[in-house]
Amino acid sequence: MQSAHDMGDLTETSDSDSIQSGPTALRLLVGAQLRRLRESRGITREDAGYAIRGSHSKISRMESGRTSFKTRDVADLLTLYGVTNEAQRASMLALVEQANAPSWWHDYRDVIPDWFEPYLGLEQDAVLIRTHEVQFVPGLLQTEDYARAVIVQGHERDSAERIERRVEVRMRRQQILAPPKPRKLWAVMDEAALHRRVGSEAIMRAQLGHLTKLAQQPHITLQVFPFSSGTAIGGVGPVTILRFTQTELNDVVYLEHLTGAQFLTKETDVHRYQHLMNELSVHALPPADTPALLRRIIESR
Repeated sequence: MQSAHDMGDLTETSDSDSIQSGPTALRLLVGAQLRRLRESRGITREDAGYAIRGSHSKISRMESGRTSFKTRDVADLLTLYGVTNEAQRASMLALVEQANAPSWWHDYRDVIPDWFEPYLGLEQDAVLIRTHEVQFVPGLLQTEDYARAVIVQGHERDSAERIERRVEVRMRRQQILAPPKPRKLWAVMDEAALHRRVGSEAIMRAQLGHLTKLAQQPHITLQVFPFSSGTAIGGVGPVTILRFTQTELNDVVYLEHLTGAQFLTKETDVHRYQHLMNELSVHALPPADTPALLRRIIESR
């Protein structure tokens, strides 16, 4: 099974003013505010859904930021929740308009699964991305040729045109690591991913060389979990944790499955995966050792 970084296709954060909120983060913020307002008034999701001609499940999706908002629905909910101040209403409705703005990947919806779109939004809005990868180089660190080889392997029946569109998506995602406002990426890779041949030998050597350069970038921390460490901590597969600049937003854990994905936001669940990532980082080789390891692997091929 390919991970989030291959299908779609901590502690430290950067300056909170360096990255603006994107549509996905705004939906989460609007949803969280709507939930707080509803709970402060002691109104059930069923009653709130009835007020906007919907159901409790619709309110749940809105409050978790998993759907776009209709301005009329939000306006009616604000009235139900007793928000009558025009300035407050205008501010919330302005956020709704921004949250509904289309994102760049909408042009690629023909090759992006519905369940992967929320991840793209979260990745775009994150200030820090921590990821653990087992089989492949993380998608944000792949060369174009390596990415194409992985995508062909996972989508053998796709036309050449669709393959190229998937490659475009992956390359476009990598722009979040580029100046002037690069996100921070902390990746822990299993050593097997560096030895497993993907595509030709030339593609692998180029990919390893690319990683060597990226490992020296100040906003990228790259560690390798070596064979000598034995079984992976917790027997865990690919996992990604995303952190945002907004203090109102908790970290989000992303777990990808063969035909879908799971987003964990419950504090107890998130803490377990944060602990797991910390354990992986402790048992992996120090980041300073990564370039030398990569060079040894290149020389041995």
